[in-house]
Amino acid sequence: MKISIVQNAPVKEDWKSNLTDLDRIIGTGCGADIYVLPEMFATGQYIDPTPVVQTMDGPIVAWMLDKASKLDAAVCGTLPVTQDGHVYNRFCFAKPDGTVDYYDKHHLFTYSGESMHYSRGEERVVIQFRGLRIMLLICYDLRFPTFSRNRDDYDAVIYPANWPQKRILAWDTLLRARAIENQCYAIGVNRAGNDEWGFYPGHSAIITPYGETLVQTDEQPQMTSAELDLEQLARFRAKFPVLQDADPHEL
Repeated sequence: MKISIVQNAPVKEDWKSNLTDLDRIIGTGCGADIYVLPEMFATGQYIDPTPVVQTMDGPIVAWMLDKASKLDAAVCGTLPVTQDGHVYNRFCFAKPDGTVDYYDKHHLFTYSGESMHYSRGEERVVIQFRGLRIMLLICYDLRFPTFSRNRDDYDAVIYPANWPQKRILAWDTLLRARAIENQCYAIGVNRAGNDEWGFYPGHSAIITPYGETLVQTDEQPQMTSAELDLEQLARFRAKFPVLQDADPHEL
């Protein structure tokens, strides 16, 4: 299973140019099965998303589905979505068959005021794609290990993020911790560039269940890839069955 992490620097109020920039970064693809984009990859981060809120049949999801079809791969990342009178920070996982799985952010970032403008998602979401079981989470969810605890039902967890420089040590540390404690691959894709809240240094990474770094980006917009070895993961879990010893309240 080949995963590509696609790190861009979205410009606010210009989703069309952001998608054009992603077209340039991705190009014709690299044969990956999944292309992972940052949180709010097309719109930039809005605490009040009114100027850029989308629907599931809007142009950003349409772009994701078109890209998934052309690449014969899944394309995933987050965007602000309105549905049934609520607005969600929604992680959309667009597949080449034209369907979209999604997860709505559970832990809203109250420190920035996100919880005042978005509704909290209530569902824990694990999907399957080409034999890989994936838990979908978003940015601030990384700080809450109980919600993301592996119930022996996923092999990889994905975190799209807008994580600033001043807290990047926490990002690096917690992403590694989630991989180790859940015996899974942890895939984190942070944005690059600047906005009114500060500088975003990238540090997108794919971490193995052993806590080793397969790939990690610097601060520049870019795409890089790594292979997930699911057979090795299965052998590791069979030899060292940590998940079987979890306390009941964690599962």
